[in-house]
Order: sequence, then structure tokens, then C-alpha cells
Amino acid sequence: MNRPLVFCCLSLVASVSVAAAKSSVSHAPFGTLADGSKVEAYTLTNASGMEVRVLDFGGIITTLKVPDRQGKVADVVLGFDSLDGYVKNEPHLGSFIGRYANRLGKAQFTLDGKTYTLAANDKTNTLHGGIKGFDKVLYQAAPFEKAGDVGVTLTRTSPAGEEGFPGALSVKVTFTLNGKNELLLDYSATTDRPTVLNLTHHDYFNLAGEGSGNVLGHLMQIDADRFTPVDATLIPLGKLAPVAGTPLDFHEPTAIGARIESNDQQMQLGAGYDHNFVVNHKAPGDLSRAARVEEPRSGRVLEVRTTEPGVQFYSANWLDSVGKQGHKYGKHDAFCLETQHYPDSPNKPPFPTTTLRPGQTFHSQTVYAFSVK
Repeated sequence: MNRPLVFCCLSLVASVSVAAAKSSVSHAPFGTLADGSKVEAYTLTNASGMEVRVLDFGGIITTLKVPDRQGKVADVVLGFDSLDGYVKNEPHLGSFIGRYANRLGKAQFTLDGKTYTLAANDKTNTLHGGIKGFDKVLYQAAPFEKAGDVGVTLTRTSPAGEEGFPGALSVKVTFTLNGKNELLLDYSATTDRPTVLNLTHHDYFNLAGEGSGNVLGHLMQIDADRFTPVDATLIPLGKLAPVAGTPLDFHEPTAIGARIESNDQQMQLGAGYDHNFVVNHKAPGDLSRAARVEEPRSGRVLEVRTTEPGVQFYSANWLDSVGKQGHKYGKHDAFCLETQHYPDSPNKPPFPTTTLRPGQTFHSQTVYAFSVK
């Protein structure tokens, strides 16, 4: 939630629409699940050379191609070449995450006096929605073109009790690519019973291009004065702390690797960066910049804006996968900026609420804006 809730395999590509050869959305088969369900990949392109490919399985972004300062295009998200990789996908590469992104302590939460027990899939905690979260299910897809923008909307109803969460939750996520090299993610949801909700997208970025090595030289800037300190299991302590004077101070552009091996206790607990930062919003729920990242060699710049109150900066401390074209993905070969509500909020009353009730509509937006310097 983005505030204390504001309610309010080759085949012929099937072209859906083309706008004067400037932008397009098309789709093609991407494989078949074990139950026989067909998975489609939706490719969004614009006139500036940006391309985004999204699966109707897991809401996964498999490809995100953007140009560098010389106009050379590279794929800047880690991923896999086939559906099988995404079905397994323990690192959640490129995935839509729900019902509850990040961690819930002791794999449980209490809502309206009732305690709900969830799967403990991260030691004693629940991580990213449990064993079969939103990244492991199929969605109904609707591609569109509107005023020169192209995109695809994914919808699904998560049945009551799925992964232990109460209420039937109708969820929608829309991916929109515009002509300014911005990818917009709009999330919305309603429920028939009180529940908790925290949605994000788990992209692993390397602005030099996936498979090009570590991101320690990327310059990170995070618009946050405070963060949520964690315990040994990476669950927030329930308080906010200043970033000033710590390795988590990214007020000024700083190389990701500059302080990553610090002896600071918080850095040791996360084996690097794996922390929720409190975004400096002028007003709760406004669309504010959360982070800016620059890759000096290519000149590629990513700016993340969000209505969410927090952003999780993860420096891929435990990454160990074989990805596209056989590329070996290892420790610190990517960074994640997961816009979100704070981890374990249902168990931390002082944190902004993540409760959604019948008659309310959840909505949030995150923008990934690409440019060059």
C-alpha cells in the first residue's frame, strides 16, 4: 500500500497494434506449464529503442532493453531464456510479488484479533508471499495502446486462504511503456474480507547489461533520511533510524561497493544491503523519487519514482544462478529497488497500515525512468 491506505519455442508473433511504427505491443508463446496452461510473452516497444517483455505468468519482466549514451541497446534485467527457469526462480528474478512483499516475522500476523499462520519459507519468516506467491501463477492479460503509450494489464483473483491469507483478493497490475523511456507499473486490488497486502516488482538491474559482472561501480542515490533497522532474521525492529553517519546514507551518489563490506552491524546482518528505506515524500502517497542509479561507463541512468512509503535496496548478496545465454549470475551482479510498504508492517502497529478492507480500493504506482548522462 502506498500510504495509510488511500481508497479511492518459436512461433509467429501475433501483432496486437502498431502506432505509426513508433510504438507497438505484440505477443508470442513462451512455453507451457506442467498443467498444460499456455504462457504468453507480451513485448512492448517504443520509438526510442526501449523494449520490455512481460509474461502473463508471474507478471515477470524477462527483458528490458534500453540504449546507452552511444545509442547501443542492452538488456538491463537479469533473467532466464526459458519458462522452466522462471517456474523454479528462487531469486524471484523479474517477478510480480504478493500477497505480501518482503518478510513477515515468524510466518504469521494478527488481524482483527485473529492470528493467521503462513508458510515459513525464509528460515522462521514468510518471504514474498510464501511458497506459491503471485510470481508463480497465471494471469489474464489484456494488451492495449492508448495515446501513443503501449502496455498490458494482468488480472487475477487470489482465492481466500491462498498461502494462508484471508479474503478473496482481486488484483490488477498494468505495465505501460511511454515515449519518454518510462515504464509505469500501476497496482490495484479489492477484497471481500479484511486482509493485508504489500505489492512490488522484483527486478534485478544491471545498467551495464545483464551478465556483465558486478554492479559495485554503479552510483546509487536514495532519497531517504531514515531506514528500518533489522534484527538477525532481517525483520524490522519496529522503529525508524537515521541513515546519516551509516553506510546506508545515499543522499549523495555513492558507488554501491564503496561501503558494502563495512563492519557496521546492519551491513553484517544483511551480508550487504538488504534494507528498507523510508522515502522522503512531501505528502503521504505522492509520486516521489525514491532512488537514482547511474552506470558511469555506459551512461545509463535509472530513476525510480513511487507512491509507496518505502523502497528495499538489495545488493544481490545471495545471488547464485545461471541465466540468459548461460550467463553466471553471482553475488552483487545486480541491484534491486523494490518499492513497498515496510516489511512486517502487520506486526508493527507504528508502521503505515497494510490492511485492506471490503469496500476499499488499494492503488499504487511505481515509475522506472531511463535516460543517459
